[in-house]
Amino acid sequence: MATVKTMEKPNKKQVLLFYCVEAEELARKIAAQSDHIQLQSINWRSFDDGFPNLFINNAQDIRGQHVSFLASFSSPSVIFEQLSVIFALPRLFVASFTLVLPFFPTGSFERMEEEGDVATAFTMARILSNIPISRGGPTSLVIYDIHALQERFYFSDNVLPYFETGIPLLKQRLHQLPDADKVVIAFPDDGAWKRFHKLLDHFPMVVCAKVREGDKRIVRLKEGNPEGCHVVIVDDLVQSGGTLIECQKVLAAHGATKVSAYVTHAVFPKNSWEKFTHKNGENSSKGFAYFWITDSCCPTVKSIEKKAPFEVLSLAGSIADALQI
Repeated sequence: MATVKTMEKPNKKQVLLFYCVEAEELARKIAAQSDHIQLQSINWRSFDDGFPNLFINNAQDIRGQHVSFLASFSSPSVIFEQLSVIFALPRLFVASFTLVLPFFPTGSFERMEEEGDVATAFTMARILSNIPISRGGPTSLVIYDIHALQERFYFSDNVLPYFETGIPLLKQRLHQLPDADKVVIAFPDDGAWKRFHKLLDHFPMVVCAKVREGDKRIVRLKEGNPEGCHVVIVDDLVQSGGTLIECQKVLAAHGATKVSAYVTHAVFPKNSWEKFTHKNGENSSKGFAYFWITDSCCPTVKSIEKKAPFEVLSLAGSIADALQI
């Protein structure tokens, strides 16, 4: 009688994780998730003229190892030094190379609306597509909730983009709420609905839309009913937060008992997060009950940790899992 062989799960690989200065706290959280992830260090120095003077510690010891790098492209000034390391690591005879770039920062600049516009998302994708191939093959590139779905096609075959999402973290947190049975998901526009509705389809939904009135763009309720519910606005990123605030006002006016928000990437340039904080004991009825973010934008997390209504849902466990793929 023939026996059927069951497929055995491969043993977990040992991963050496390098990281940029900004992402050190997240890197330590990732390493704490698994005994199979070991942190490595880089000397991030500069010459007197400001250009990088970098050194990868224990470079000879990483030969034949599975190597990864946790990047944070929070500003143009830090991108070049990180790219220098990212292009160097695969050439050190490593078994494989994985780049974790939780937030793809130029993602919202993917369109040319008139001749002369520069699509910087495509430029960034071309740069990353030229990361040298390691002994194990193309670089694996892990990105969370990229802004435009078509951007996955911007990368060449020299890299293997792996697109992840922070939505499972949100769903887990929503199920922990005392009013979990009253939660309704709201999307600020059709773009957010397209990105996320299939991941949240077991929740009732509300969709808002921006309409033009004269020179102004006004947020209106397009479909769904928020009355008597805890409405959670979901989007991939926030900059100034103006759209979220307008959505909150519209949802409250239509009877929402509470309004919260979730974004994977809390960019918040020029400390624009400050307009969301609860000041002088202010209760959540006048603003957001909760504002959930992930730690994809490391500088922001350091600024707003432990400031109500913000709550950080860490990507550390998800990234640790992705490094084993």
